[in-house]
Amino acid sequence: MKSDKNNENKADLSKKDKELGMHRKIDRRDFIQDISLASIALALPGISFAQVNEQPTDSSTKKNYPPSRTGLRGSHPGAFENAHKMAREGKSWKSGKNTGESYDLVVVGGGISGLASAYYYRKQHPSARILIIENHDDFGGHAKRNEFHQGGEMRLSWGGTMNLEFPMFSDNVNAFLTEIGVNIPDLVKQTNFDYGFDGKNGPAIYFDKQTYGKDILSVPCNFRGFSLTKLAEKIHEFPISEESKTSLKAFIELRTDIRKSMTDDQVHQMMHKTSYIDFIIKYGKVTAEAAELFVKTTDGYWGVSAHSLSVAESVDSGLPIEHILGGDPIEISNRSVGGTVAMFPDGNASIARLLVRKLIPTVTSGKETDDIVSAKFNYSMLDKKDNRINLRLNSTVINVQHEKDKKSVSISYIKDNSILKINAKHCVLACYHSIIPHICPELPDKQKQAARYQVKRPLILTNVLLKNSKAADILGISGAYCPGRMHGACWLVKGVESPDYKHDWSDDGPVAMMFWGTIAADKKGLSIKEQHRNSRRQMLELTFEDYEREVRSVLDGMLGPAGFDAKNDILAITVNRWPHGYAYDYLDLWDPEWPKGGAPHEIARKAFGNIAIANADAGANAYTHVAIDQANRAVNDLIQMNKSSV
Repeated sequence: MKSDKNNENKADLSKKDKELGMHRKIDRRDFIQDISLASIALALPGISFAQVNEQPTDSSTKKNYPPSRTGLRGSHPGAFENAHKMAREGKSWKSGKNTGESYDLVVVGGGISGLASAYYYRKQHPSARILIIENHDDFGGHAKRNEFHQGGEMRLSWGGTMNLEFPMFSDNVNAFLTEIGVNIPDLVKQTNFDYGFDGKNGPAIYFDKQTYGKDILSVPCNFRGFSLTKLAEKIHEFPISEESKTSLKAFIELRTDIRKSMTDDQVHQMMHKTSYIDFIIKYGKVTAEAAELFVKTTDGYWGVSAHSLSVAESVDSGLPIEHILGGDPIEISNRSVGGTVAMFPDGNASIARLLVRKLIPTVTSGKETDDIVSAKFNYSMLDKKDNRINLRLNSTVINVQHEKDKKSVSISYIKDNSILKINAKHCVLACYHSIIPHICPELPDKQKQAARYQVKRPLILTNVLLKNSKAADILGISGAYCPGRMHGACWLVKGVESPDYKHDWSDDGPVAMMFWGTIAADKKGLSIKEQHRNSRRQMLELTFEDYEREVRSVLDGMLGPAGFDAKNDILAITVNRWPHGYAYDYLDLWDPEWPKGGAPHEIARKAFGNIAIANADAGANAYTHVAIDQANRAVNDLIQMNKSSV
């Protein structure tokens, strides 16, 4: 009977998969397999052709054009395996073959911090020869551009960092962006996007059948940045017990200041040493079942779930909290959580593209910001012998060390299964901190230990190109919070335009829907770093089919009642998985208060001889402007180290 039951379950799953279109090929008449990636798939155990990225070959794209590849992206097959051999298995390689190449600067990492490091270095040394080495098949790091052509006209979405937090910019960042042509007021004017609040009827919460017993789309409704009065009116729709509904409604309608009866120490303990979930259970009197609805609200925003964030950290997340701390309750819906937004249609990928065009002008035409979104990049021009600055993709650095005379640095890397070695006067490590001890073992032990402290937060952004937005338009939504699913939220990507790219909310044609969040740990009681490692393991173990089934299931349940057909209305899927995503910032519940200059990121980023370190980790904050500031600091460190050695 057990065997029969298993067969029955498989049959049900197979039937459901068929209805979702799981085993139906997305129209691939405009696709070809990239030969190099197909070779990677054959060489790596557990990787199938279904997981190998594909790309259109119509007149608007080139064969070697990573932004248009679909399938598993982000940390894609072929990008991380050698790094894992070093970090997980302790593997080392013999010194590589010396190519005879010599540079003034070699940058390890082609993300925004690495590109900015090259930019700042060239400002100091205009004739410098620079090489940027990147292990992925595209530049930009987490500033990833997802480009779709399957519906006809090009549609863009974000595969990583999205908006610019311009109120927090330093003078240095403002000057830098002005130099590369970015005008923040112009970006604000052309941005009409508010993370799920843009639908006609407002935001939504989607309760899925698998988790809650039935599919329910509550509109308008949200937990973050939403009118508490309107939220209270929707709680009766939630598929939870009557006791939980009553407790949640009472919490939302409460207006008080619980701090009045507390001492200063008690207030500090409550604000900084109590998690948001524990807070609403203890002080808001909600049931554990009701509190569970809030857990994933901060997944994409923080890369950390609400049960691991303190009350103080949750205030700026727009969660219901201020109404029982004596503050003004949120009573205005369509409130932008996080303030005014400034964005490019492809997110901060445009910043990376502007930098690459500044460094290697032959890669594309144009000179102005107004044409950067639509500019066609010729990736074959990134690494040419005659270039003074080169960007070398699909190359994993495995060793960085000073030469015996301490006046130069040797860098070994793997490309196309060959181990190669080059030389540089200076080197900037613009990769994440926790890998640095493995590739630069000569660093002081204290510095290596500090670098290992910062365990990056996993993040996943999955973009699904839909045939049209008509089902969402009928429902009056642009996205929804999904408390029971893998991705914490999803939304349509419209309303972010530029002079050379238009896609406004009135267009009901092909559109990307972005799914955003992190994978919850599958064990309870883990420390924050153990949560990250657990999430990372799951993220890498899941196949493309697993991610595909997830987003098809959500779209079927959420949009199906309005006529959406998951089998026929999905044109492409791009999964941007970032096992090493957001930089590790320090959290109230998990990290001590470090003395000035004594925090792990401050120790880990110190220059060492002719080697400097630049990345968002070095600023302990996952923002593009932090990455830029750290690039500037790293290049200045090299200059100061040179002065002190003269």
